[in-house]
Amino acid sequence: MNPRRAIPLLGAAILLSALGDFLAVIPLALRLQHDSGSGIVVASLFIALWTPVALLAAPAGLLVDRFDPRRVLIGVSIAQALVAAGLAFAGSTPAILALTALLGCGVAVAGPAEFALVPALASSDSELKAANGRIESARYLGYTLGPLLGGALAAGGGTTVALLVDAASFLVVAGVAATLRPRRAPARDHEDLGRARDGIVFLVRDRLLALVIAVAFTSLLFMTASATAEVFFATDVLDAGDLGYGALMTAWTGGMVLGATTLPRRVPAAAGATVALVAIAVQGAGLALPTLWLSLAFALVAYAVGGSAQGLKNVLIRTLIHERVPERLHGRAYAAYNGLRNGAELVALAGGGLMVSALGARSTLLLAGALPVLAALTGLAARRAPRPAPATT
Repeated sequence: MNPRRAIPLLGAAILLSALGDFLAVIPLALRLQHDSGSGIVVASLFIALWTPVALLAAPAGLLVDRFDPRRVLIGVSIAQALVAAGLAFAGSTPAILALTALLGCGVAVAGPAEFALVPALASSDSELKAANGRIESARYLGYTLGPLLGGALAAGGGTTVALLVDAASFLVVAGVAATLRPRRAPARDHEDLGRARDGIVFLVRDRLLALVIAVAFTSLLFMTASATAEVFFATDVLDAGDLGYGALMTAWTGGMVLGATTLPRRVPAAAGATVALVAIAVQGAGLALPTLWLSLAFALVAYAVGGSAQGLKNVLIRTLIHERVPERLHGRAYAAYNGLRNGAELVALAGGGLMVSALGARSTLLLAGALPVLAALTGLAARRAPRPAPATT
């Protein structure tokens, strides 16, 4: 297959995968809310879906590094299709939560598999940033369209129809993956595969990666709390109503797509880590500044800029891992990074509700943006600090 077609095809598969996640979870959340009327039960659905990504990072990454990631992606997509079909006919809350956790196990494996495929599918190693930009922007489009389609399908045909469409989307992902022909085989050394934890060990020991990922992790511990605050901030503080809230979310996701597709190629290779840290600061500022000047127009601009910074940051961190981690560890390294990221977001989502109740939406959003700015500035200072001279005897 022409390498120039391979990345767009993989991007289409990633878009469908992200869209499929929301095609499943939005109708299920609506169903559980209707059946139980319990916020705890609805929250359990999201916990069941995303917790496996954090808990299974090491074994999922090892699986991808042990086998051909293309075949892994095919297999896990077929398994996800079967689970989604089972969810379509699940009749009880325990069954829904159990099957959702299985779907989350598939997410834990699929992410590292597609990550490990990118270097083998890109037309050249120098095109990694552009390839990662396409993959990330496709994912963001899936995240944007999925909730809309999931809600529409749930309203028009019920949960069963939405989940059967979700199952079909995973089969399409498997079919697309089957057509991919990497320009070279991913590096594999089964005799020296190492341990499941080698991915996180490498990330911690690489000084540059450790710094950037530590700042990204710290920022997410606070930044994701914004998800709870934003709806109250838009409707109650800005008095922008439901339409204003939707416009803010669209501005952010649209910025993410723009940032992922147009900005990374302008970043010199040697500046990737520094620009990633700057992007984290800009992303945080995009959340914090609208709380200081209460204007919907200003908030829309700030959100578009913040979203662009997030898209740029995600592409640069992916590319840094691709470039600095040995290929035989790509699955484990990305799974570790993804697990840390999802763990931080789960903590932030739980804390966000408490912060909104205690501090209000405006103060929560201010802290959710300002603290990541502080973390990024600290990281930039550490990046510029000279290394200590080696001890002499």
